[in-house]
Amino acid sequence: MKRNGSRGCVTRKTRFGSRERDWLKGDAQRGCVCLYGGTVDPQPPASGPQASSTLQADLRLVLCSTTTTVEELCAQREVEGLYLQLHGDLLRRLDPSERPLQMVYDYLAAIGYQDPLRVQREAANSDLSCMIRFYSECPVNADQQERTLLTGVFSVRKGKTQLHKWAERQVLLCGTCLIVASVKDSLTGKMHILPLVGGKVEEVKRRQHCLMFSSAGPQAQTYFVNFDTLADYQRWHRQASKVVSQTISLVDLSCYSLEEVPEYLFYSQDLTHLNLRHNFMSLQGPGGLLNLPRFSQLKSLNLSHNRLGVFPESVCEILTLTELNLSCNGMNTVPAQIGNLQSLQTLSLDGNQLSFLPEELGGLAQLSSLGLSFNNFPHIPGVLDRLSGMDKLAMAGNRVETLELGILARMSHLKNIDLRLNGLRWVKSEALEAVKQVTQLDLRDNHLATLDLSSICSLETLHCQRNQLRALTLSGFTLRTLHASSNRLTTVNIYPVPNQLTQMDLSRNLLEYLPDWVCDSRKVEVLDVTHNFLSELPARLLSSLSLRKLLAGNNRLQRLPDLLDHIPLEVLDLQHNKLGELPESLFYKALNLKYLNVSANALETIPPSSQSEESLSTLQELYLTGNKLNENCAALLVGHQNLRVLHMAYNQLLSFPASKLSKLELLEELNLSGNKLKTIPSTVSSCKRLHTLIAHSNHISVFPEILNLPEIKLVDLSCNELTEILLPDSLTATLHELDLAGNSSLLLEHKTLNLFSHITTLKLDQKPAMATGDSLGSSTLWNHGYSEMSGQRNKLCVSVLAVDRFGDSVEAAYGVFDGDRNEEVPRLLQCTMGDVLSEELLHSSVDSVYMSNTFLTSHRKLGMAGQKLGASALLCYIHHEPSELGSYFSLTVANVGSCQAVLCRDGQPLPLSKVFSLEQSTEEMDRVKLSKAIITEDNKVSGVTCCSRLLGCSYLSPWVLPKPWVRTEPLCSQDEFLILGNRALFERVSYQEAVCNVQAVRDPRAAAKKLCTLAQSYGCRDNVGAVVVSLHIGEDSCTCEPPHASTGIEPRGPPPTPLPVTAPQGDPATPSSSSGIASEFNSETSASEVGSEAGSTASDEHPSTGPTARPERRCSLHPAATLWGPHPVLFQRQPSCATFSSNQSDNGLDSDDEAPLEGVISNGSKLEVEVDIHCCAFQIRSGPAASPKDHNLDKTRSDYPNGKMRRQNSVVVSATNGCLLAVCGREISDLKKSPSTSSLFGKKLSNGSVVAPEDSHNLIEVALEAPKKKSGYFTAPAQQDPEDQLVVPPSLEQDVREQLRGQSPMVPGPPPPFTPPSIRDPVWDHPHPPAPMLPQRDLAPNPIPALQQEVYDTAL
Repeated sequence: MKRNGSRGCVTRKTRFGSRERDWLKGDAQRGCVCLYGGTVDPQPPASGPQASSTLQADLRLVLCSTTTTVEELCAQREVEGLYLQLHGDLLRRLDPSERPLQMVYDYLAAIGYQDPLRVQREAANSDLSCMIRFYSECPVNADQQERTLLTGVFSVRKGKTQLHKWAERQVLLCGTCLIVASVKDSLTGKMHILPLVGGKVEEVKRRQHCLMFSSAGPQAQTYFVNFDTLADYQRWHRQASKVVSQTISLVDLSCYSLEEVPEYLFYSQDLTHLNLRHNFMSLQGPGGLLNLPRFSQLKSLNLSHNRLGVFPESVCEILTLTELNLSCNGMNTVPAQIGNLQSLQTLSLDGNQLSFLPEELGGLAQLSSLGLSFNNFPHIPGVLDRLSGMDKLAMAGNRVETLELGILARMSHLKNIDLRLNGLRWVKSEALEAVKQVTQLDLRDNHLATLDLSSICSLETLHCQRNQLRALTLSGFTLRTLHASSNRLTTVNIYPVPNQLTQMDLSRNLLEYLPDWVCDSRKVEVLDVTHNFLSELPARLLSSLSLRKLLAGNNRLQRLPDLLDHIPLEVLDLQHNKLGELPESLFYKALNLKYLNVSANALETIPPSSQSEESLSTLQELYLTGNKLNENCAALLVGHQNLRVLHMAYNQLLSFPASKLSKLELLEELNLSGNKLKTIPSTVSSCKRLHTLIAHSNHISVFPEILNLPEIKLVDLSCNELTEILLPDSLTATLHELDLAGNSSLLLEHKTLNLFSHITTLKLDQKPAMATGDSLGSSTLWNHGYSEMSGQRNKLCVSVLAVDRFGDSVEAAYGVFDGDRNEEVPRLLQCTMGDVLSEELLHSSVDSVYMSNTFLTSHRKLGMAGQKLGASALLCYIHHEPSELGSYFSLTVANVGSCQAVLCRDGQPLPLSKVFSLEQSTEEMDRVKLSKAIITEDNKVSGVTCCSRLLGCSYLSPWVLPKPWVRTEPLCSQDEFLILGNRALFERVSYQEAVCNVQAVRDPRAAAKKLCTLAQSYGCRDNVGAVVVSLHIGEDSCTCEPPHASTGIEPRGPPPTPLPVTAPQGDPATPSSSSGIASEFNSETSASEVGSEAGSTASDEHPSTGPTARPERRCSLHPAATLWGPHPVLFQRQPSCATFSSNQSDNGLDSDDEAPLEGVISNGSKLEVEVDIHCCAFQIRSGPAASPKDHNLDKTRSDYPNGKMRRQNSVVVSATNGCLLAVCGREISDLKKSPSTSSLFGKKLSNGSVVAPEDSHNLIEVALEAPKKKSGYFTAPAQQDPEDQLVVPPSLEQDVREQLRGQSPMVPGPPPPFTPPSIRDPVWDHPHPPAPMLPQRDLAPNPIPALQQEVYDTAL
């Protein structure tokens, strides 16, 4: 099965041909396995013919079936064995009986693929190797080899005196010892062992490349080793320095894919701690588990995650062990020999299949900690009664439904017990039997309705969150911490008064009043009673001399009691109540108050800061958003001279007194959005520490004097009435974001743009223009606005996808992607998901199928970036059901993770998504538990994420999956708008509040900004993102004529090409939306570098030739699929493949000509487009073939080092879905540094991510350079580019032709025949791609079949 040519010459592009296709047809059990070769040390041989024999990483396609075993493949390929690598992580040698293709099929089925033919197709895709990969040889990791074993023949001298001579000896560094052989080139005979822990390794300056190794202790020995090269010297010095710096004799060989330990490790007889976690250790072999008893001083052994299947009995022979970890090994039993380990103190058996323990375990008198979490125990094992020394028992994630407190009483030393996630329903206590020793009890995430723990008289800490508790009774003698949130408590009974209680969390319950004992407790420091039904707070509570933090938001408080004495309160949160006023003495009685949040109340004024002119206030953060405050309140803020954060958004401020603002000299963040301000006082310039000013959605007409502030970073004055900006001579270098969008009358001169050249993110409105015919349909049905705010994080990890006109008809797509702590994955999803959806719509019209496959394909396209990183994703698709002619629109929503969508119907919120969080989804919690994942105490899978479904994070499979929740909801005239948001938004803003706030704002962009501003004012410190889609779908919108009886309904296929509607000459137009048209520029990548988006280069299109009796009458909602006129398309570009690889990408540059376009003014780094060039919407549905010309172009681009290319004074023509941007270019190497921008010079957000350009998004955004990536990131596979057509106004047609003549000439001619969409491939079950329309001068005899063959190979 060896392909023609040598192994090294076979490329991935030509690897899949007709022979492979014939093999796959007709049998879904057949398939292809991508087999990779091994690698060796990258150092080349010195000379000679040996250089040609150096193994290189190689990909071979092996045809097989699901019944083919490893043994058969090895015999066929003449290799010794096969190795499996999952998610770029560990390598495991496969057993001879395992079946590789069946393993791939099982893996694809586990992550969500269902159709057997689709599974077969995905398995043949070599890009799947980022998730599952097979090797014919075990790859050698040089770094791993260095940390495991160093060896070589060097000149060695023993001792510090000159009496000893230098001699050539074999030297090894393994474990904790330096090993020197007694003879040259041999490891036989006597070996000299030098323990290095606590010793020294020093450079010998009088000899080149020489190190001195010394052991510790009074009888220390010394060896001098002279290395041949500097590389050897540095490698040995680096590794030896780690060993000598250790305080204990520890060897860490975790995550090395080891089957046995190095044999030389047994020379380290001083070894006390050995970590072999995450390997594939075997029993047999010189370094197998059977030989581990040779370590005579071993105290700690970690064998977790080794797929052992059985308890290794040889471990029971290591009598010195005090700590043993055998977690996550799939063990069913524990042998009786465990009783031999009399010194054992800690035993971890979590994540196995255990349901009972041997009686011999009860003889371990010194055992103090036992881990049995996530096993199958139905009750607490009775053998534990005999463990008199055990003080900690972990049994989370088992099947214990009843807890007998009498069992705990018999465990005389047990203090800490963890029974989380057990499905507990009853806690029973025998008559008057006290449990005196238990101090910490964790009962979180169970099904308890009542809980009486009054018999546990020594209880100090109780966790009982997320149960169904209606009654809770505790003993208060020693209680210090109580966590009982997310229950149904109406009261809590504690007797006696808990005078030791310091922290109590009773949030999200049904409390209508606080028990009296709360005020009597003398040491309470933190009290959280948010999200209850409290109507008042006791006066004694606020007068407490111990309370420092009180959280009482989201209640029904109407007033606060007056403060009579000075109190130590530091944090007070009273948001979302019904407060009409605050106590008059609040600020001068609570002198330690540093944080106050009274947002979302009914305050009309605030109390004074002091009784006299001199104020002692220490208040630093004040949140007053969403009240009824007017400008008179500003005078009362003067006394808070330590104020750093002030939020007064969405009040009734008409102005802000200039003299008062000048007094707040320490102010750092000021938010005045959503008021009626006409100006920001000029005295804001006295706030020298101000770094954030947010004042969107006002009536400000004069730009404030803030650009010369020394620390200003972010200014948001969007949605105002600015007309001009008066700038200083120079701007501070700290300003990195300036949002001026939504100011329709604002005009900026070239000088202003020059001064803004260093700003990372600049958002501006373009010149408004009338919408043309091809944008009327979608703009009248829906329009959107979005907002993203980084909060107090230093980077934005939320990305938004918004396409008002999606595909070739009246459809739309919107998405939100939240990476939590990473920005790479949201950026990639934003770039690719729209294209993937359009491709999947070609294969299926079933909503659950195409949406699921969109998510799964996007998961694969993340490549290596998705192995360790992940993101929540939400995708909404507005469309017509193809099977229901004359039907209304439907909304299909799919999501993974914690991003959510809410539809406003009749003024009420209708949630459309499902939150895949372990805390909020019982089904997902059960699934993750069943797969034996370790869920940490903060409810995170392996301590990484609280979401059970994400795109990316493939190394957490099968616990975390990419399969989405899918729901389709028919839209009607009662549907007003759609809200999309990430976790941070809906954690702070409820569905109902979000709907009410959006209803009060007409502009979707202003509504989205309001939601994000409210979330921040309510305490959100993370990234927050929101999209608001305004819907205008009426009942009488559809006037389509019924089809003829002879017209059949076919599944979705390649859509026919609409004729682009050209703008009238002399009146070029660009589409506009109610949210305005904005432009965003980057300081490091000028606007001249803006290009086409990923996967969205233009392509040739041609009409279908199906006969019709007469044209169909269509409405504005359902325009005709084809509108062919007498003239062909004016201009078209050839398609090219886009990839996220940093080595090869489509950079969107279409011309190498030097002459600039007429009408485009460049100032060196910025530009202004004076002439609007209109183009039709890119046809995102089609999947055209890539021409050989484009393959040659890609090959040429890849010749540049690191994928960089320099083009000066070139013209970049970017096809967006609403306008064509002609810009003058300069050096683009900076953008090419980022893999996401190397293939995407399109619309970018403030986090550097790229969003699909389209007519309703109306942004030209370029953001800060992408973050530094590790090697291998952003190697997502190439995908076929969707089509777009460029229509140039006649006035600029000749200029554009001259600029792009060398790339894609267009000669009018008849289009080639169209392949009917009904023709389907029986194997792939999707239409054959239509033949591309080539320029007439490039046509050769019969070129189309060859092109189709080439494309078919490339697509696989």
